Amino acid sequence: MHSWTDTLRFAFQPVVNLSTGAVAALETLARPETGDVLAEARRDPELDSKLTVLALRTATHKETLLPLHLNVFAATLADLGGLTPLHDAVRAAGRLPWEVTLDVVPPYTHVPQQALLEAVAALREQGFRISADGIGDGDVPLRLLTDLSPDLVKLDASLLSRPAAVRAMRTLCEELGALVAVEGVETELQYAAALSAGAQLAQGELFAPPARIPAADVYVPPRSPGAVAMPRSGPSVREFVRPAAVLPVTASAGQVRALLTGSPDVSGVLLVDQAGRPVRSVHRSRFLLSLSGRYGHALYADRPAFKLGDAPRMVGVDATAWQVLDVVAIGGRDRTSDDVAVVDGRGRCVGVVRLADLVRALAESRVEEAAGLNPLTRLPGSDAITSEVDRWIADGRTFALSWLDIDHFKQVNDGAGFAAGDELIRSVGRALQQAVSGHARVGHIGGDDFLVLAEEAALDPLVGSVLDLPWTAGDRAVTLSLATVVCAPGSVGDHRQAAAQLAPLKRAAKALRGASWVLGRAGLPGHEVRRGPGAAPAQAGCAAAEPRW
Repeated sequence: MHSWTDTLRFAFQPVVNLSTGAVAALETLARPETGDVLAEARRDPELDSKLTVLALRTATHKETLLPLHLNVFAATLADLGGLTPLHDAVRAAGRLPWEVTLDVVPPYTHVPQQALLEAVAALREQGFRISADGIGDGDVPLRLLTDLSPDLVKLDASLLSRPAAVRAMRTLCEELGALVAVEGVETELQYAAALSAGAQLAQGELFAPPARIPAADVYVPPRSPGAVAMPRSGPSVREFVRPAAVLPVTASAGQVRALLTGSPDVSGVLLVDQAGRPVRSVHRSRFLLSLSGRYGHALYADRPAFKLGDAPRMVGVDATAWQVLDVVAIGGRDRTSDDVAVVDGRGRCVGVVRLADLVRALAESRVEEAAGLNPLTRLPGSDAITSEVDRWIADGRTFALSWLDIDHFKQVNDGAGFAAGDELIRSVGRALQQAVSGHARVGHIGGDDFLVLAEEAALDPLVGSVLDLPWTAGDRAVTLSLATVVCAPGSVGDHRQAAAQLAPLKRAAKALRGASWVLGRAGLPGHEVRRGPGAAPAQAGCAAAEPRW
């Protein structure tokens, strides 16, 4: 008699880290040759549970060290209260629960939400990680998504045509402590959109199609300069996490050697306790050197690998790349090539980061930043500022965007000479840089025009330090004009809308004699003259026109 397992096959699709280009995990997908066992599993929780266990066992037979993603219907978890057979199968396969992410897939309609949350909590207690799958194309309620507090949120690629929605989801995930992945990426255009929207992981036909044998190599398109703007505090360590090679702290040196010799890409092994917390770090080169010396194998092969390891270097999942470099800088020089363990709030290992990945990314960000600097003032150009504006909008922050320029600058150049004009521009740029503080950004967008992104509270000190100074070029007195638009959350959708709101305010400031400052608020009529003739609230309406940045 035939069983439904006779015609069931599994395929593996890599989950790609968009920062490192490496495979971060493998998703195991059921591929029935006949019938529709997945439709039956959707109706039968016990069958779905068996499918999940079978997917795990199939993956372990491939002898992959990569973390695994397994699919399970939300209704299955709510009905069964968890997946006890899966936990037993993971242990029997010699894997660890925190190496397995359960992709909870729709539908969620008619699923008892409290039962689902309790089941997810039980799985977390066992060590499993949770992913919310099908977001954007499924029916998961937003409130339930936040209550689930997943470790990973998988977005459908159709959302990439709605970048504001992806950026909003990225902001939500940062609050939840979750990563963002995009599924179904098929084109390089979608890849670029996923990068610019802030996704950290992706999977799809572009990188590698599902295959019976796990892909050893994936295609990752070259990243164009400036494709991703690095935050000033440095990129998050989450973007560089690689799968960790882990063994129990009781492992022998022989077991570690077998793992290293069978996996040439593994640079080190973490020895973890029963809860998954790193206890010792075994570096590949130092370990193999110890065993290759005279009597090394005889001395160490059957002894605990613990004795040949070092105290692990660790950072939390919320650390930045710069903080990782601080950890690497502490200690002996012989450990600069060691992997750094990344741990979650419970101290459990979620992966490792390699120094080479961090240095390359930070160097690229510096090169990209330098390429965008204005050669006269060495200030960033408009792209850097507008990218920052979009991040502030996505973060739901109130901000003030200001446009400052030198009045009648052509006459300054004609009367005092271009050298005096250039020196004046440099001096204004230096004054702006010295006046801003905190997270404010100053950009030189060409000619005598500057952009300043700051919090509203920083405006008065900025004006007092720059606009009110007595400026001269040669023997000529010079004045500056400043226009500011204050944007509250929801008042503008992106930097283009902010620019359109700012354009009429600039015209109003330039229409005033002498040093001037005009301030308006996005979405509200009128503006306030804060410097210049008639410095009092005005209600002049201005037609919006987008400036050319």
